[in-house]
Order: sequence, then structure tokens, then C-alpha cells
Amino acid sequence: MSKGFASNYRIVLIAGLVLLSFAGLGSRLVWLHVIDRDQLLSYVQKARRQIITSYARRGDITDVRGAVLATSHSLIVLGVDPQSERPEDRAKWSKLAQLLGMNLADVEPIMTTRYRSGATRTAGSTGPGLAPIYRISVGPSPAAAPAADPASDDDSETVLDDPDPQGKSPIRWAKLSDEVTEPAYADILKLGISGVYGNRVYRRTYPGNTVAAHLIGYVNRKEAPVTGIEFFADFYLRGHNGWVESEKDGHQRELAQFRTREVPAADGYTVVLSLDATVQHIAEAELQAIAERYQPEKATIIVSDPRTGFILAMANYPTFNLNEYNDLRGADERKMRNVAVADMYEPGSVFKIVAASGALDAGIVTPATTFDCTLEKVDYKGRPRNLPREDASDHFTHPLSVAEIIAKSSNKGAAQLAMRLGDERFYGYARGFGFGEPTGFPVGGEPKARVFSLYVPPPSRWDGLTITRMPMGQSVAATPLQMHEAMSVIASGGVLLKPQIVKQVRDTAGEIVYRFDRVEVRRVISERTARTMAHLLEAVASAQGTAKEAEVPGYEVAGKTGTAQKVNPDGHGYSEHHHVASFVGFLPAGNPQVAISVIVDDADARTPGGVAYGRVVAAPAFKHVAEQLISYLDIRPPLARATSVLALQGGRP
Repeated sequence: MSKGFASNYRIVLIAGLVLLSFAGLGSRLVWLHVIDRDQLLSYVQKARRQIITSYARRGDITDVRGAVLATSHSLIVLGVDPQSERPEDRAKWSKLAQLLGMNLADVEPIMTTRYRSGATRTAGSTGPGLAPIYRISVGPSPAAAPAADPASDDDSETVLDDPDPQGKSPIRWAKLSDEVTEPAYADILKLGISGVYGNRVYRRTYPGNTVAAHLIGYVNRKEAPVTGIEFFADFYLRGHNGWVESEKDGHQRELAQFRTREVPAADGYTVVLSLDATVQHIAEAELQAIAERYQPEKATIIVSDPRTGFILAMANYPTFNLNEYNDLRGADERKMRNVAVADMYEPGSVFKIVAASGALDAGIVTPATTFDCTLEKVDYKGRPRNLPREDASDHFTHPLSVAEIIAKSSNKGAAQLAMRLGDERFYGYARGFGFGEPTGFPVGGEPKARVFSLYVPPPSRWDGLTITRMPMGQSVAATPLQMHEAMSVIASGGVLLKPQIVKQVRDTAGEIVYRFDRVEVRRVISERTARTMAHLLEAVASAQGTAKEAEVPGYEVAGKTGTAQKVNPDGHGYSEHHHVASFVGFLPAGNPQVAISVIVDDADARTPGGVAYGRVVAAPAFKHVAEQLISYLDIRPPLARATSVLALQGGRP
């Protein structure tokens, strides 16, 4: 009888092989779970763990009345996982292309290219034998993909040739569009196309386009602040991104039950400016009219509340569209310069307020004190000093009082007022009015302190003519904002106020978390002197003064013209054909509520007579802006003036 089909030898061999197999398997398990456990776990965790970023919304920038100047709106970065393609979804691709505003021929390669070739080309590059170029990147699957990074500016493109997958990386994220609106995304989700998904990001927009462009500034495509309030107040505006730490399965789908940590995003705060969008529009419209008529090199209009120092408008020409900042190239980049804060100029006759205010404040003259303004030379500190020429249209044949020196803008008179004060005292008043030091204005690229000190040098660096030229606004330089704030010293009652633009910071609930108040830098002149100067400056905007063009019927306008010759390009001497025209003032003179500066650089070529006088170019613009502000801000004339006007009209006070 047979003993079986297998011999003892075969049984032993098979048993040995089985035992060796189990021993090998056991050894492998020991190696994996004991010896190499930590390293393997790190691989598993790397494959399964994920961090999903939720982006914070950047806070708004608004004007003082709540008008939105800068905001962030949500968009969807839409992509597809080509590995999830289903044949039944192909019929829906044409509708998807329609919702994306794309051609079906452009969508199909993105949906079907499952592996990356590794070859890259510059955007738009094609050539013989090359497939069409589409934006592609490697990424996770729909459920587990991290939110698209709004800071990404990677414009590299990948050739979609769908090569043999062996040795190639699978594409898990192919971008379809990075600007899908929320309603369009909702319609796309309704299509139910497998693997198509989106991530929410925020994009910065500026509703006013050019409105207050130099003040607001902008963020670039990487959402990084570059200039203006966007840069200065970034700490409040930017918010804090949130994130979720979770796990994904073998199909790259999130396992929400394994979320271990979740930090919600905190949106940025709203920054409220003192700027009034309507006042800003008035200023910008006036600048545009000046530009069309005179075609100047540059110009600026500043409007502020002289009682607080807060800026209501700051407009510059040329300007730019905040939503198109990236389109500026070469010479056009100068449009982004904040002329009001960054550029320095010789202010001309507006600077005469320093010598006049100082002499009155020191008590060495009164408004009735007279000076001989026909003299060519005056002895000063034991040496004869040449007095500056008067304007070609001025021929004074009699002594001028201090009041007349201001009203008629006498160069010789201003020089003699400064010499009465002396070098040190005159320089002290100039510094007191804010010249020679930064204003501290937070945006606009203001020059450094050392630059200002070069243009307002101390008496130890003066030559023999400085004491006669600086009082008339030559041999000294300032920014338009500095000159504006100096005039505002008189309007404020003799106090230099810090110019400010940020009024409040509000949280996402609208509650005020920080408030900016009036900041007094120092007292410059007495309140009595300030009132006297305001009264004397009224005469400038009258038939007896140099700027009757700035007169506003029924209102007391105080201000000063300036027609400053520009230094020749070679740095030697002054040009007879290039000037900076200005009018800086405030109203009502007896109770100042608004200060306005109009400064126009090099409008001579289009000005009748070829000289851009302040009374011709700037004063009418001041008047036009002032008349609109009177209506908009409801500025009332002084009672006595109002009574007389009503009486002439047959009305009652």
C-alpha cells in the first residue's frame, strides 16, 4: 500500500520553506515595527499630515465719513486634480469653460494632462514641435489641497505633453483660474465635476482708482504693502492667517475627524483716515483743470483743518491709478511720487510770513512801523548789504508799513524785517515754524532730517547775502506740506501742529481700538501775534494786495502769494523763465476752519506773459476750491460780514 503522494524529503522541504517564509516575514515585521519604526512613522505622518491655511481678510481703508478707499474682496483660485477624471464628466467641460470665460480647447489639456513632463517654458513660449502651454503645478487632491497662496507670483508655465507616466510625477493640482467670483464658483460646484475645487483668497482693490492714490498707497501681487497708508498701517490692516492641522487618507482626502489643531483667521482692522473723499475730489478736479490749462511739470493742493492739523485732502499732479500700478514703466513711475511730501522747492514770498511774524512777536515792530523800500543797500553788522530787487511791476516811492510790506509783498521790506530780528532770532523763528526738520508725516517719502538741515542752514553757514535773501524765500527750501503747516501756525493761533492723516483704527465689530488726537509740537508765536498776522494777510487777498484773485466775496481770506524763481539746472543762478507759483492761505481769517495750499511748478510756458505768477496761476484755484468747501463744509462767514452782506441784499441778519 502506498505511503502517500509526497515523500518525506518533499514534506521536509516544503515545511522548511514555510518556516523560512514566516521567519522572513517575522523579521521584516520586527524591522518595520521595532528597529525602523521612527523613520517609517515620519514617512507616514508626512504623507498623511497636512496643514491647511485659511487666509485673513485685509482690513479696509476708509475716509472720515466711511467711504471705502481700499478694500479686499474674495476670489476663488480654481484648480483640478486630473487623477480624478471621470469619462461621464467630459460633457460638462464646455459649461465649465463658459463659466470660466475660457475656450474649451484651453480647458481640455488642463483636465486631461495627468503627469508633468518637467519641461518648462516662459509664458506664451511656443515653437516647432512644442505642445500648447498652460499653467500647471504639482499639488494635493481636492479635499486636501492647501489654500492657494495669494503671495505667489510664480508665472512659470509647463508644457503639457502627457508623457509616459513611468518615472513621472502625477499632477494633483492644475490651476484653471485664479479669479473666479463667488457666484461663478457656486455654479461650478453645481456641475459636480470630479476633482474640480477651489480655494478662497482675497484680492486688494481700490474703488476710487486715482482718488488719494499717493496717500493710500498699494499692496503688490504678493499682498505685500509698498507705499502709503497700506505700508504705514500694515500692522493694523493685515490681520493674521489661520490654519488647520489634519490628516488625509490614501486618496488624499481630508479625514476631518483627525483634526488636531485649528486656529481661525483674524481679519485685519479698518483704518479711518481724516481724509474726506469729497474734499479730495474737489482738490483733484482743480488740479486736473490746472494741468489742462497750464501743463505744469507738477502741482499739489493740500487742504487741512488748521484747528487740529488733520489733512482733509492731499492731491498731486501727475497721479496714477492704484488698480493699475503695475502698468507704470520708466518715466511714468514719477507719477507715483507724493509731490506734497517728498519734493522740496524754494517757497518764494510765502516765506515772508516768518520775518513778519517774528518781528511782530518779538515786539520790535508794529503793523504801522515803516521801512524805506527804495534803498539799494543797508548797513548790517558794520557792513553794507545789497537788498534784493523788487518785482518788476513794483515801484515803491514811499516808505512802506509792515502791513503794506505784507500786502504788497516787498522783498526789500522782508529783508529789513529779518535784519531787525538778527541772524539767530530770525533763524530761530524759521525753525519754530517747522522749517529745517521733518514734519513726521507718516506717508509720502518725506526727506530725512539731514536733507532738511542742508536747505535751512544755521547762521554759521550763511554768506553775506543770506540774511537778505532767505526772508523773501530764496536760499531756503521746504516741502509743500511744510509751507502749508507753517501758514497753519497763524491759523491755529500760533501753535505748530503735527500734520496727521490717520483718525481712528476700528476692529471688525466697528469698535474704536485706537484714536489719534491733535498733537501740538510747540508754540511758535503768541496768540495775539497770530491774530494780527491773520488780519494783515487779509489785505493780500484784496484789491490793495497781490492776490485779489483769491478773494471770496463775503468771507475773510488770509493768505500769501509766492512766485519763486527756480534754480537753473546747472545749479548756478535763477531762471527768468521757470517759476513755482503758489498761494497758501486759510478762511475765515477771524475764525479759521480750513487751510488751503495751491502750489504749481513750471506753468510758465502756457501762462500769458511767460511768467507763472502766484496770483495768476494759484490764487484763482485757491478761490475755486474755497468756494466749493464753503458750501460742502457749511463754513459760515463772521456775523458782522454776514450781516453786511444780507443788508445789501435786503435781508435780515
